Amino acid sequence: MTTFLELALKRRSIRKYLDKPVEDEKIQTILQAALASPSSKHSNPWEFVVVSDREVLQKIATCRTYGSSMLQNSPLGIAVCVDPAVTDTWQCDGAIAALNMLLCAEDIGLGGCWVQVNGRTLSEDETKTADEYIRELLNIPGNLRVLCVVSIGYKAEEKKMINTEKLQYEKIHYGQY
Repeated sequence: MTTFLELALKRRSIRKYLDKPVEDEKIQTILQAALASPSSKHSNPWEFVVVSDREVLQKIATCRTYGSSMLQNSPLGIAVCVDPAVTDTWQCDGAIAALNMLLCAEDIGLGGCWVQVNGRTLSEDETKTADEYIRELLNIPGNLRVLCVVSIGYKAEEKKMINTEKLQYEKIHYGQY
């Protein structure tokens, strides 16, 4: 049985995927992990848009100049949308849900990568945000913000587990800084 630390050290950002769809039961498992995420005052301010249509994923892949292109070959993308009116911790709550999805994907034999959307401009149009572009593309209500899109799929690349000897232990302070 894998420990949580082993899972955390094994999970790496995967940007290359096999041309193989993710099974519905695995998608449901990942979504359950997201829905089980903690949130401020149990506000659950998130909503998720699951995308497996290749043409739509190719369009989402253009939402930024850099860092989103892996979505064009990803079999699955999940937009993490959050309502800022529900809680002032919406970014944290959405990030926790996205991380739960990434860790769950790793645990069930898949890879994934976070694509930052909030605060980014559209690659082809500096006047439109990546958030606005994806909200229009996926018909997401205006009260929600797209924090990120998580790409998920079967790994076409393997990355080494994080070496604990190379962790930045000097950034840990006990008692006070």
